[in-house]
Amino acid sequence: MKRCCEGVGLPCLFKGVGMASPRPPKYLLIFDFDETIINENSDDSIVRAAPGQVLPEHIRQTFRKGFYNEYMQHVLAYLGDQGVKMGDFKTVYENIPLSPGMPDLFQFLSKNHELFEIILISDANMFGIECNLRAAGFYSLFRKIFSNPSGFDKRGYFTLGPYHSHKCLDCPANMCKRKILTEYLAERAQEEVEFERVFYVGDGANDFCPSVSLTSADVAFPRKGYPMHRMTQEMEKQQPGAFQATVVPWESATEVARYLQELLKKKC
Repeated sequence: MKRCCEGVGLPCLFKGVGMASPRPPKYLLIFDFDETIINENSDDSIVRAAPGQVLPEHIRQTFRKGFYNEYMQHVLAYLGDQGVKMGDFKTVYENIPLSPGMPDLFQFLSKNHELFEIILISDANMFGIECNLRAAGFYSLFRKIFSNPSGFDKRGYFTLGPYHSHKCLDCPANMCKRKILTEYLAERAQEEVEFERVFYVGDGANDFCPSVSLTSADVAFPRKGYPMHRMTQEMEKQQPGAFQATVVPWESATEVARYLQELLKKKC
């Protein structure tokens, strides 16, 4: 099926994509998207498509903590009312810059693709993620992308839905990344694919939740100074040893690439 960001007709819906791997890889590498792969929050970025590049106060007041997905539905409805079309959103998403060093990390992973299974778990939306990664030339790196379903209705309005429901008290109502990761690992285990190590690259509070489930063999890469990093530091102070994974903070994704490169050298 063709994708909306390739300019096909309406309606269409995104919820997940997959590519088969020729052989079982050794490592699972999980990426967040907003402020991890890209250097912005893509939900904030699309305001650049709004008239005057600002939202009216009555739209901003619809925000409720823990219900950001619901808030973005209001934002997208407003943008649709203002005549913002698919092409306008596509242009914004395609021009969001990658985070420092991310192209270097992706080039490293491309050269070592047989060792890494790479997935993306994001509370953004499928359309925006696909547009950005295709424009950057790195979409094919990912075996699967988990994000909120999105598409365009008969009016040409950009629509967004919740990813799933869950019972986690620490995550937004529409997505618990720990649940997604746990289910993915169980699914791969049923397919007789198990990983020596799991690596998690993120920045936000919703990335902290799945990283707590990592084992002592695994590595969490929180972006330095962002909520995920601060939360790992707080847990270590309050409950020493409770956070089991090795923590490797990063400012540039080249630091992540260097760590993985050293790991591969030790294995050789």
